[in-house]
Amino acid sequence: MIIFGAALFLAYANGANDNFKGVATLWGSGVASFRTALAWATVSTFAGSLAAAAFAEKLLTLFSGKGLVPEWLIGTPAFALAVILAAGLTVFLAALRGIPISTTHSLVGAIMGAGLIAAGSELNFAKLGQSFLLPLALGPILPILIITGLYPMVRRVVTMPALDDWFGAPPKRPAMALARSELNEAKQSQHKTEAATAIAVALNTMRRSADCLHFLSAGAVGFARGLNDTPKIVAIALAAGALDLRVSIFFIAIAMALGGLLQSRRVAVTMSNKITPLSPAQGTLANVITSLLVIMASSYGLPVSTTHVSVGAIMGIGVAERNANWRLLSGIASAWVLTLPTAMILSGLLYWGLTLSGLVG
Repeated sequence: MIIFGAALFLAYANGANDNFKGVATLWGSGVASFRTALAWATVSTFAGSLAAAAFAEKLLTLFSGKGLVPEWLIGTPAFALAVILAAGLTVFLAALRGIPISTTHSLVGAIMGAGLIAAGSELNFAKLGQSFLLPLALGPILPILIITGLYPMVRRVVTMPALDDWFGAPPKRPAMALARSELNEAKQSQHKTEAATAIAVALNTMRRSADCLHFLSAGAVGFARGLNDTPKIVAIALAAGALDLRVSIFFIAIAMALGGLLQSRRVAVTMSNKITPLSPAQGTLANVITSLLVIMASSYGLPVSTTHVSVGAIMGIGVAERNANWRLLSGIASAWVLTLPTAMILSGLLYWGLTLSGLVG
């Protein structure tokens, strides 16, 4: 039960740091209030967490440490407790500072730290690079490349500034130019009032449809995050014999939700308001790319970081628009570089202390 309690702490820390990442674009673009976005993030992530019981066998195996550390080490209480606590502390401390880091990265570092102390040269460095480090490295790079590649084409089809600004900004496509022209004529000619009203209603419907799509895309990211992160948190605890899969996932999902509801605001401010200005359409594009990449990775058992992918997608918008906050992004990148060694050192020290004290086997 001590190990499972530690897993609940890791899940809480994950919620505090990661919960808002799917809906950051909703709040950042002004489509939803903080409370509404937070509620939607919690519901969608909880649904993804529950779905993980059926679709995440590969991630469960990968993050149990099988093939990375020796079989005799997997499931030992000292190893499990050191890994879970080290990852949880790393993620929770970052959440308190409002820095969006990767739970996946923290877990990999923690497995490495305790594994090195316990097994030394028996740690499988080849598998570490191929199965963990390479997918993690590609996580932030792929969305940046995809979005910067797609962005020019998307801008030709969809006007990126918020639809609310269309009447006050110069038209950016023929349809909007026609709409504005007809509205101006309607003000001068009484007989065009009905046409202007119809156009206004149509534009309002378009705006609502765009907002609905934005909400759905944010929910898809939340669902993907729950699907991808939950089995990683559960894996070590299960290997140590803590409860069964379905019961573990249910309580882990609740702990993730509580962490998000109670302590996600600092990371939310960073993600939503500080990286780059976002319009609703830009936010939708970032969410679609994020959710597709994370869900695909989960289906193949690849340990990508939802944090890296979502920040990379928002960063891609900033790169394409040339208005990214590079000072903030360099700070986030530095935190990402430090995540793995921090968790690694904490885990190694915890494993050494636990085995030396004899508190756990």
